[in-house]
Formats: sequence, C-alpha cells, structure tokens
Amino acid sequence: MTSSALSPRTGMVPVDDTALAVTDTRGPGRAVVYLNGSYADQRPWRPVIGELGPGWRHITFDERARGRSRRSADYSFEACLRDIDAVVAATGAERPLLVGWSYGAALAVHWAGRNPDRVLGVVCVDGAVPYGLTGEDGRVRIRRLFRRMRLLLPLLRPFGLAARMSADQHAEINIEANELNASIGPVLDRVPCPVRYVLATGASLGGGEEEMERMRASLDPVLARNPNIEVSAKVASNHSKILRKDFRAVADAVREIAAAHDQGTG
Repeated sequence: MTSSALSPRTGMVPVDDTALAVTDTRGPGRAVVYLNGSYADQRPWRPVIGELGPGWRHITFDERARGRSRRSADYSFEACLRDIDAVVAATGAERPLLVGWSYGAALAVHWAGRNPDRVLGVVCVDGAVPYGLTGEDGRVRIRRLFRRMRLLLPLLRPFGLAARMSADQHAEINIEANELNASIGPVLDRVPCPVRYVLATGASLGGGEEEMERMRASLDPVLARNPNIEVSAKVASNHSKILRKDFRAVADAVREIAAAHDQGTG
C-alpha cells in the first residue's frame, strides 16, 4: 500500500488468487471497516464517511472483481470472509466497527460471530435479516432475473453497480446470499457484540414493496431473543438509495455503538 503525508493510504492487498483495492484514511479515531453490497464498490460509502468526518479511521475496499479489485476463481461467501481477514490484517485495524450494507451486512454479522474478541460492533444497513428466496423456485427466479439483465450489467459496472462477472456468476452469488440469509437467525442469536440495524422501506431490485417489508419484519423474533441487537432507525429511502439519502441515520448508528462502548455498556 502507498501513501503520502496528507493523503489516505491506498493500495492492493493480496489474498488467495486475487488482490483487493483498499483505502485507509488513517484518521486518528476508531476504525470503521465498510462492507459493500453484493456487486458494489467503495463509492456508495462516501456520504456516510463525509458525515462521520475525519476524526474516524475509515477503511473501505472493493470485493473480488468489483471496482478496482482483481478477478478470482472463488466468489463464495467464505472467500469474502477471508477478504475481511486480509484487509483487517493489512491495515492493522484493532477491534474495528463493521458497517455492512445488504450482502455486506451478512458478512459483518458472520465475521463478528466468528471473531467476537476482534470486533467492537456491527451496523447492518438493510441486510442480514432471516429471510431469503430458497428452494428451486427461488433459484429459478434469481437466475431469470440476472439473465434478463445480462446486457445491462456491463453498462452498470462503471457506476459500481455490477461486478466484472457473467450474469450467471452474479446469480450464483445472489442464490448463496439468499440461502445464507434464510438461515442467519442462529448466527444473530449468538452475536455477543452490539448490533444496530438501519432499515429501509419500499421495494428493491428483484423484490416488491410487500416482499421487502416481510423480509424486514423477519427480524422481529431476533430482536426479542438477543438484547445486543436493536433497530437504530427505519428510514424513508429504499434499499438501493439508503446510503445516498439516509447516510445520517447510518452515521448515527455508528456513533451509537461507539458511545455505548465508551460508556461501558457495549
């Protein structure tokens, strides 16, 4: 990784058969590691980072085949968890606070559950809820969606909305994510650190408003079982626009966890 005295540290972090593009602002405060949506790059986090300001240490990175990171032979969820390990090790971040959006929220919860002594807390942005499209019907629906989008995906890549993958590879990531979300309840039950959710409203790509609201409501039993988990806010924007329109709510959830820790309750 390279840096100057006045600029963030940027560079490539090797892991497995690939290398990840990482940016570390090196701020003086608590480290926050941001985990992107399934096919997004680092850019959607800019409003949240701007709201929190330079007093925090902001660490962002592009997942495999997203943004400036290189392609890989393995795009599995487990590979993405190894990527978090690599980024945390390369930056030397101690007990970071994880902030994940959508797919990144599930990654954050799983990583925190496996590394309870290495994480301060988790902010889940409209993700990591125990609901998913599963079974053959769900897999067929997901594959059809991405095959319909196959000509659009290359056009979305420059905007950080698609990966350098085929439509089928996009679909397989989504299928695995849905299956993992459907079974994430026990993982959430065991998470010992503070977890705060910022939930959107309305529809998303591939999911209508009613279905998305059922998805978010599936979190209610988890909230009743684990006192470490709370909903920090439910905001007006939808799943796709939440980081752009309700970045203040996400930043407030980060501050809430940090404040709870400083007061000795987190």
